[in-house]
Amino acid sequence: MTVNLSVTVRNARLDAIETAISTAPLLRIYSGTKPTACSDAATGTLLAEMTLPSDWMAAAGSGQKAKAGTWSDASANAAGTAGYFRITDSAGTNCHLQGTVTATGGGGDMTLDNVSIASAQVVTITSFTLTDGNA
Repeated sequence: MTVNLSVTVRNARLDAIETAISTAPLLRIYSGTKPTACSDAATGTLLAEMTLPSDWMAAAGSGQKAKAGTWSDASANAAGTAGYFRITDSAGTNCHLQGTVTATGGGGDMTLDNVSIASAQVVTITSFTLTDGNA
């Protein structure tokens, strides 16, 4: 049996994600393939890490929630090809979201201006949108 949710409920679930993770979380971008679950240890090389804006996601609408503000790291940690991201609490202790990374138009969960990262380069997130299912 399939359960269908109203747009109002879907939006509320999406807004609850930002509330649960809280303000100013860390976004970490790694090389390689994302682990199976957020609870698994990170793999690959940490390429970039940035603190997201205090209000890092726009209010949900139509069952979607997009990034808010500028998501950018002024100086990448290491060189490599971005493969996945993790969003953690502000202390960097708990992974709450993870997904794939591609260049703009590549179909990843998060898109960057350039997935070939050089050490100390600026890394900019061009798009990130969460979409709730159960429509």
